[in-house]
Amino acid sequence: MTGDVIRTTQDGVQTLTLARAEKKNALTQAMYCAMSDALEQGDADDNIAVHVLLGAEGVFTAGNDIADFMSSATGASDGSGLQEVVRFIKLLPNVKKPILAGVDGAAIGVGTTLLFHCDMVFATPRSAFATPFLDLGLVPEAGSSLLMPQRLGYARAFEMLVMGETYTTDQMHAAGLLNAIVTPEDLNATVLKSAQRLAKKPPDALQISRRLMRGDLTELNARIDEEAVIFAKRLSSKEARTAFQAFLSKSSG
Repeated sequence: MTGDVIRTTQDGVQTLTLARAEKKNALTQAMYCAMSDALEQGDADDNIAVHVLLGAEGVFTAGNDIADFMSSATGASDGSGLQEVVRFIKLLPNVKKPILAGVDGAAIGVGTTLLFHCDMVFATPRSAFATPFLDLGLVPEAGSSLLMPQRLGYARAFEMLVMGETYTTDQMHAAGLLNAIVTPEDLNATVLKSAQRLAKKPPDALQISRRLMRGDLTELNARIDEEAVIFAKRLSSKEARTAFQAFLSKSSG
């Protein structure tokens, strides 16, 4: 477990906290690996009933660490250099136990798309949700091209995924993604309280009920695979290279 992902367990709840505050909790390959390992281990542990995802110090996640992301992707037009990203994304819809998330501050890219795989999401008023894939010459990931139109409606999904609009907490709550809006001071306690309530329920009935509600995952898993193949090809495109170079130049400047 990397120090940038803090894993704690208590009362049947496994909590993963993104703790790379100096980089706004931007995700590296090592962090993806740590989260995937923890989710798989938690699913296999009878003492764990619920997973919780949080961000440290007023930020959920700024999305991928662009420098780490490009370094990993260099020379791998098939996306094999990003195996930990792909592993995490493919794992999300297939986690057996409930996933709850508490969002405070920025939820960028995968920071937003992963929320569509969560069973309950809480956010603070200062949170912001954005999926700027197109602006980087890329395409949606984590099944978001399927899940966002289903959950938010096509018009809102197009605004976010194609236009690159940032949505506020109020907008996401009105669209039905969020269970509640809570203060930053109360966020973690609120998420953990709901997680602990779930952890006390009959575990087999909980997992079966969740599976029934989520339905057949065949189409979703196929869409994630399709997105991943296209995403990998887009990484080597002129549009993506130009966009990433401009982003890195701006960041270093």
